[in-house]
Amino acid sequence: MDHISKYIEYVAKIIEAAGVLIIAGGSIFVLIRSLFHFGKGLSMEYREIRQNLGRIILLGLEILVAGDIIATVSTEPTMQSVLVLAVIVLIRTFLSFSLQVELEGKLPWQKK
Repeated sequence: MDHISKYIEYVAKIIEAAGVLIIAGGSIFVLIRSLFHFGKGLSMEYREIRQNLGRIILLGLEILVAGDIIATVSTEPTMQSVLVLAVIVLIRTFLSFSLQVELEGKLPWQKK
């Protein structure tokens, strides 16, 4: 059982690293793409660049939350670790909600 939890910890760290790489790599990709369009005389609107960055950050945050959940479940769950997880998930959920409202310009439950 000890070996399994060690592998689960590795999986959690890989998932967390993937979330960070998605945010960092995706942001660099969007910025380079916008510069490439600018160099060709094409224009990407500020809003389009901002929306693409927001989508990448949302995806990265969701993956980071999954990694945190796996990391907490794989270790022996203490009250402190569960509370830390709850705070992290609340903060990241609030960030995701705020980004989604910012990107769409409306609350999720409002009609189109």
